[in-house]
Amino acid sequence: MGDDILDGLLSAIPLPALVIDASEYIVAANPDALALIGGQALGRNYVTILRQPALLDAIEATLSDGQARTTRYLSNDGAQDTTFNVSCRAIESSQLQSETAALLVFEDVTMVEQASQMRRDFVANVSHEMRTLLTALMGFIETLRGPARDDKAALVRFLDIMQDEAARMNRLVGDLMSLNRVESDERVRPTETVVLNEVLHSTFRTLRQMAQDAGVAFEPDFPERPVTVRGDADQLKQVFTNLIENAIKYGGAGGRITIRLTVSERETALRAAGARVQIIDYGPGIDPVHVPRLTERFYRADDHRSKALGGTGLGLAIVKHIVNRHRGRLRVQSTLGQGATFTVILPVAAKS
Repeated sequence: MGDDILDGLLSAIPLPALVIDASEYIVAANPDALALIGGQALGRNYVTILRQPALLDAIEATLSDGQARTTRYLSNDGAQDTTFNVSCRAIESSQLQSETAALLVFEDVTMVEQASQMRRDFVANVSHEMRTLLTALMGFIETLRGPARDDKAALVRFLDIMQDEAARMNRLVGDLMSLNRVESDERVRPTETVVLNEVLHSTFRTLRQMAQDAGVAFEPDFPERPVTVRGDADQLKQVFTNLIENAIKYGGAGGRITIRLTVSERETALRAAGARVQIIDYGPGIDPVHVPRLTERFYRADDHRSKALGGTGLGLAIVKHIVNRHRGRLRVQSTLGQGATFTVILPVAAKS
């Protein structure tokens, strides 16, 4: 097999690929492979280029016995660590410098690895949250059966705490089910027409008592005309309920929350006409270091305070997925000591 033919075949492979002959030199490589392992790799001994023991062992064994093997190759693309599955196959040709050679094909499985790690982290977080709640309940039950059996004051106090813990567990299960539903629907864009003004007023009615108990006043700032979007009314109400609840709980120290609805003929984030709903609080704000991670599952900027207020750590993750389903954007801005602004940007419905 001539060099031109070999180079042509490797170039046609849509993955990084290279050939190592029996003399242990890299005799051919396509551009993707050279970008991965270095442009000076051709003509050099593979041991000095690839270096990773598991891959070196696989190549050596394939060159020795001709058996196919699969292993891993770890790299970095400059922004993140990357993982490749490497298929190592023996090829034979009387026109190569040696009759036996090894063909290596690198398949990027970084996204698969990241998804798998996310699933493992999610299961670990759920298990930790549930175990914490169950451990607390079991501890109170054991105390009530033992030392506090005849202590009526302790009985009342512990039952109240157990009720709060059970309610938090119920909220956690509910949020997990809600997160599962919105993730399942995320690729299906809603088709119904929803009036944002009405959804927000409905949210105000639902949260009015909570706001009054916290000493917080709503300051709605809406246009007079209806603002319509393509959406799921229940899911959008869930978005605004979660965001306004958070503003009451964590930013209520300012005594007021502004909910502003505006419409733009061209929203930069959407490259089209859009509606903005801004939930603005005037509380202590959020440390900028936390802002990029707020929508991660179970991430809490203030873990102790969040749990004390009954938070599950899933609310903003649910918000993110619902907004994604509506082809919108979620923006968070905050300055310590000056409150926080959560902005939901949604494409407006086309005029009929």
